Amino acid sequence: MDVLGINAFHGDSSAALLRSGSFVAGIEEERLNRVKHWAGFPSRAIGSVLETGGTRLAEVQHVAVSRNPSAHFMDKVLFTFRRRPGLGAIRSRLANQASVKDVGALLRATADGAGFEGTVHRVEHHRAHLASAFFCSPFEEAACLTMDGFGDFLSSMSAVGRGNRLETLDEVMFPHSMGIFYTAATQYLGFPKYGDEYKVMGLASYGRPRLLPQMRQLVATREDGQFETDLDYFRHASEGVTMSWEDGEPTLGPLWSERFVELLGPARRAARGAAPRHRIVAPGDV
Repeated sequence: MDVLGINAFHGDSSAALLRSGSFVAGIEEERLNRVKHWAGFPSRAIGSVLETGGTRLAEVQHVAVSRNPSAHFMDKVLFTFRRRPGLGAIRSRLANQASVKDVGALLRATADGAGFEGTVHRVEHHRAHLASAFFCSPFEEAACLTMDGFGDFLSSMSAVGRGNRLETLDEVMFPHSMGIFYTAATQYLGFPKYGDEYKVMGLASYGRPRLLPQMRQLVATREDGQFETDLDYFRHASEGVTMSWEDGEPTLGPLWSERFVELLGPARRAARGAAPRHRIVAPGDV
C-alpha cells in the first residue's frame, strides 16, 4: 500500500511517500523551486517522491494532509464571536482553510493526477506532528509533546505513544502559544521573516538570561503544569494577524503589541546591530 503525505499551504510545504509502512522518499518544495520556506501546494515535491518510488498518483490509495480545518470548529466560532479579530486576518485564515479542503481536486489537476481515486485524510495538525515523531521512532512506548505557533487551533499537545496508537493527555488551545511568543520575540529583535527564529538562537549565546520577572509576565505556568500567555503583550488574539501561505515565501504580520515594547524597551531595527539589551532578551529564561 502506498500512502502519500502532504504538508500543503503552510511554510516548508513538502511531500513524503510511504510503502507498506516504510519510508520511501520525502522532499520539501523549496528544494525544487529554490524559494526558501515556500508555502502552497507542493506539486513538484509530490511528483519527485512518486518518481523515486516508481509509482503514479493513480496507484496511491491514501493521501494524508497535515491539517484538518474542521477540527475544533465550535472553539473557533466562539473565539471569533468573543474576540472579533480583524477582517483581514479572518479572510486570510478562511482562504487558507478552503485551500486545504480542496487538496483532492488539486491532486487530480496535477500532470499525473488522471485516475486518482485515493482517499484524502485530513489529519489534525498536532496529531500529525506526534505521529511523524513517534511512529518513525524505534520505541514501542514514549512520552510525546508538540509545541508550535498554532495549527488547527492548538499550540501544544501531549500524548503517550504505544505501539500504533497515540493517547492524547492534554492540549493548549489558541490563543495561548509558546510558538507565538517565540516568533513575536524574533520579530521584536529585528528578524521579521518566516523561519528567522534560528537567528535568535544564535543571538542568545551572546547574552545572559537576566529578565526572568519580565518573561514571566509574558508566559506563566499554571498549577496543572500547562502555560498561559498574557495576551495584552501580543496582537494575534485582539487584532488578528495577516498571513500568506500560498505560492511563495510565507509572510506573517507583527505579533508583538506596544505593551511588549513598554516591558522590554524599543524594538531592534533590522538594519542595525544588536544592542546589549537585545542580547539579554534573546535567551528568554521563561
